[in-house]
Amino acid sequence: MNKRTVLRLCACAFALAATASAPLAFAQTYPQKSIRLIVPWPAGGATDSVGRSVAEALRVQLGQPVIVDNIAGAGGNIGTQQFVRQPHDGYTLLLATSSTNSANPYLYKRTGFDPIKDFAPVASLAVIPSVMVVAAGSPYKTPADIVNAAKARPGTLSFGSGGVGNSAHLAGELFKSVAGIDVIHVPYKGSSPALTDVMAGQLDYMLDTGAYGQVKGGKIRAIAVASERRHPMLPGVPTFEELGIKGMHMNAWYGLAAPAGTPPAVVERLNAAVQTAFKSGDLSKRLSDIGAEVRPGDAASFAAFWKSELERYAGLVKLTGASLD
Repeated sequence: MNKRTVLRLCACAFALAATASAPLAFAQTYPQKSIRLIVPWPAGGATDSVGRSVAEALRVQLGQPVIVDNIAGAGGNIGTQQFVRQPHDGYTLLLATSSTNSANPYLYKRTGFDPIKDFAPVASLAVIPSVMVVAAGSPYKTPADIVNAAKARPGTLSFGSGGVGNSAHLAGELFKSVAGIDVIHVPYKGSSPALTDVMAGQLDYMLDTGAYGQVKGGKIRAIAVASERRHPMLPGVPTFEELGIKGMHMNAWYGLAAPAGTPPAVVERLNAAVQTAFKSGDLSKRLSDIGAEVRPGDAASFAAFWKSELERYAGLVKLTGASLD
């Protein structure tokens, strides 16, 4: 082997070593600038509250600004479509939700993204059970009252949601299916205006994840929780199961995601920041205050949960018959 060949082989070896070490070096210096967190829903409501809580926690842990960017539309698809086109460098993150990342692939013929291949799961954050709420002065005291009224006057009662395909919509459709009633779905551009109309009596009820604060404040009344056990924030409110209504289990899940191809070391750095924020107690308190049950965990466990929820929502959407195309 001549000297020129040896030098060429050495150069190739150095290049390969540099290429292999580049992601690690990048992760060790990450982040060096502000991070953008896309929340694919409007400002206000539970999803935005979760996003802003996580953004603040990451700011503290990473030492860089984390800017929330609300990009709403098409049930979260528009913001998510923009997200998957971003560079996979850890500087654009997504607040992934059960609506956008579990339900929409079955509700829409085209979402503009692959629910698995286009994402790098970073960390699970929380789940919030849906709670059935009515106006403070509503005549409906239990879900059975709503069922009886709906059967007496088919097609006249109405329920609201924060948009077609979101958790409140699917929860409402599930209740229609389980109860065998004919009621009208009224979609809004976000949960906040829908809840406002529940308070005013313009809507008969809503199954929402962002209503806990209004319930505690006495602005609306909770009559059932769609979970396996009573919610610690509303200990006096029974579950649907306790009231004899089977199959009403519905919650919204939230997690942090990066674009597919993000270096694993960056994903680990972000996950560590989330876990440290949970352990410090501040993030847990912020989420608990809005009715969330925190779900800390590593990226691998979140990826497994994400996949299982896709499978669960396939059955849920089929059961409700919901479709947006």
